[in-house]
Amino acid sequence: MPFLQKLLVVPASALALTAAAGLGLITLDVRPARADALLLVDVDTGKVINEQNSTYPWYPASVTKLMTTYVTLKALRDRRIGLESLLTVSPNAVAQQPSKMGFKVGTRLTVDNALKMLLVHSANDMAVVLAEGVAGSLDKFTAEMNAEARRLGMTQTNYVNPNGLPADEQVTSARDLAILARSLILEFPEYDYYWHIASIRLGKRIYRNTNKLIDAFAGTDGMKTGFICASGFNLVATATRGGKRLIAVVLGAKSSASRAVKAAQLFERGFGTDPLSWLVPSSQGTVESLQPVDATPPDMHEDVCGNNRRRQATDDSEEGGEAGTAPAEGTNADLPILPPWSLRGVGLLTSGLAAGIAPVEVYTGPMRNNAPGAAPAVAPVLKKKPLAVAAKPPAAKPAPAADPTARPVAAAHPKPAAAASVPKPSPGKPSPGSDNAAAATAGAKARPAAKTPLQITPKTDPQ
Repeated sequence: MPFLQKLLVVPASALALTAAAGLGLITLDVRPARADALLLVDVDTGKVINEQNSTYPWYPASVTKLMTTYVTLKALRDRRIGLESLLTVSPNAVAQQPSKMGFKVGTRLTVDNALKMLLVHSANDMAVVLAEGVAGSLDKFTAEMNAEARRLGMTQTNYVNPNGLPADEQVTSARDLAILARSLILEFPEYDYYWHIASIRLGKRIYRNTNKLIDAFAGTDGMKTGFICASGFNLVATATRGGKRLIAVVLGAKSSASRAVKAAQLFERGFGTDPLSWLVPSSQGTVESLQPVDATPPDMHEDVCGNNRRRQATDDSEEGGEAGTAPAEGTNADLPILPPWSLRGVGLLTSGLAAGIAPVEVYTGPMRNNAPGAAPAVAPVLKKKPLAVAAKPPAAKPAPAADPTARPVAAAHPKPAAAASVPKPSPGKPSPGSDNAAAATAGAKARPAAKTPLQITPKTDPQ
């Protein structure tokens, strides 16, 4: 009987549309106001691939931390702070509700480590630490958040705190969050590493990313989760396949597993597994062209939390379980948003994709140059250094004595006079055996006049 009952379930919107069609009336959008908000956008073009309620106001919860990160990265770019800058945990930070790192007042840590803790563990205290460290106070930082939101065209967004803890005036929309996520990707490619961190290690404790898609859906590479009872379970996720990167926004899901499933369904459609994709219009405009809806954000407290005390939480702290093989919703109250054939994408939700990735070490105190995970955060700067390092060994003349100073030059530039005896002494410099020394001496005596062109060569080579 339960299976037959599911077959007989017909969404109210479908009944309304069918009845209207039979009466020859003009059909209207009758989607319920409390339906979740969904949006799928192409990163490169900003094209909207799929959307539902994407311009309705919504409580952001911890996806607020995306703007906290944006303002922090902008401060890094403007050189107001550095990744190694030390921030101090204030009493205000300690007073934040979980989830948080729980450091004592006066604890100091770098911007780099605070960002990792913010994005992986969704630490509310780290949001305050960053805000106070960047702007000096929460009020000033929040003002910067709102200024950046206006500049980016996030017309439905208003912030009152940097971590997303409950506040009636803190609102956004799926449209605005997609604009923000796209700006983070396109404006700060050098910091893309932060979105990919699957877990962090603080001492002996490991914190897994609250974005379970990183471990459950192939191609996922970011970004941030959020949950308060009023908003439901929110997710801004990115995934890449075949050079194509997409942003999926899910707001108002009823569980962390549900939002992961819905995001996976959106990605599957966007990456072209939809067999009826040719029936869908080729373009729905760009994310910026979506028209905002003037409405009150839905309060999902009763639907999501209700009387279940286990869910009386204010953030992502309860999301410690595995994504596993979470099924798509099939109950009357939460019908799948996509056709049944699209559910095969949910079969790709399988835990363990990030199991082989070592946790990134985080710590308090100053920057440690040898700390695992510290270097990738500044990888874009280090990319240029191998060229400089590669150029230094040939110019390293201090090792030879005064007499053989010309020989290292010849060894460093064997191209002009490509004698077999010339390149070999170079790798043999650390351990000059008697045979090699004799050969090098003989080679040096055999062509005294060749020193002049070899000395000229370095002058033209750097050009």
